[in-house]
Amino acid sequence: MKAIRIHECGGPEVLQVDEIDVPQPGPGEVRVMVRAAGVNFIDIYQRKGQYKGELPFTPGSEAAGEVHALGEGVSGLEVGDPVAYAMHLGAYADFAIVPAWKLVRIPPGVNVMTAAAAMLQGMTAHYLTHDTYRICPGDTVLIHAAAGGTGALVVQMAKLCGARVIGTVSTAEKEQLARERGADEIIRYTEQDFETEVKRLTGGRGVHAVYDSVGRDTFLKGLNCLRPRGMMVLFGQSSGPAAPIDPQLLNQKGSLFLTRPTLGHYNATHEEIRSRANDIFEWINSGQLVVRIDKTFPLDEAADAHRYMEARQSKGKVLLGTQQGRARKVEQIDRTIDRGDLVDESAWESFPASDPPSFAAPTNAGQR
Repeated sequence: MKAIRIHECGGPEVLQVDEIDVPQPGPGEVRVMVRAAGVNFIDIYQRKGQYKGELPFTPGSEAAGEVHALGEGVSGLEVGDPVAYAMHLGAYADFAIVPAWKLVRIPPGVNVMTAAAAMLQGMTAHYLTHDTYRICPGDTVLIHAAAGGTGALVVQMAKLCGARVIGTVSTAEKEQLARERGADEIIRYTEQDFETEVKRLTGGRGVHAVYDSVGRDTFLKGLNCLRPRGMMVLFGQSSGPAAPIDPQLLNQKGSLFLTRPTLGHYNATHEEIRSRANDIFEWINSGQLVVRIDKTFPLDEAADAHRYMEARQSKGKVLLGTQQGRARKVEQIDRTIDRGDLVDESAWESFPASDPPSFAAPTNAGQR
């Protein structure tokens, strides 16, 4: 089978296409025939060696496909079941071995491409808005990269929670995308100072929470956007790691809260995974949640997918598709759901796709 392997850390060129044996599932494991794998910034961090791991390895932390073989002791799943998962390495391959407890069934009405696109970013957006800082009706939140794959989902879930959403984007095209997803106010950070604009838009009060996936370029100014007892939710570093700060700064700026969460700590059990996935799939089927697939690359063009991501060109989810995924192109794209702009079907035509631990965040009771 084909698998993308990293034998040494470095640039996109280290993503090597290898032919390896089809793996066998052990007790409690499932072999998944991968149809599509998600491309995420965590894959880039791991490729660069920012998050250390044993070499060589197959990157990729989310995928969707079908159950291909069951290991000893696995129950509740059958060969052929459509499944998806997140937070388990090895997705950039034709087949992946996954612990059974991390798998969720894809329900009718959700196609495999959308499922692959929704897992890691969708469940990230879910825990950020429902647990890390539990948004309440009437809250005002600032969401950086509001048109990106995760950002657009955070925007939508924040609106489902009843928040007023201020988003930052870089271009007019991305502004339109963020507004389509429900953002109330948009700041083009390439033309405006987002800190000044947030203070203007909130009458100087600041926001209840900042959702920051950018890191170095936005972190310190983002703290200035918070109202007293507000929370900085730093969940990514697409521009580089945020600068270290003296905890006393949080006191000086209004007894602020700071957390650096990771999905693994919020999806620690099958029950948590299933609960989040059920919400996400239900919202997709009802039309309340739009998952936009920006571009799909063939598996053996994973390096190009990484370059595309690192150039900040994406306007939604980037996927890798396997040969099995291509073979199922027509039947897997669900045309019964009115989301014509969600799946970039033209991408198929050219198709021959652990965070460091966070400290616990307090509940937001009393933070208003």
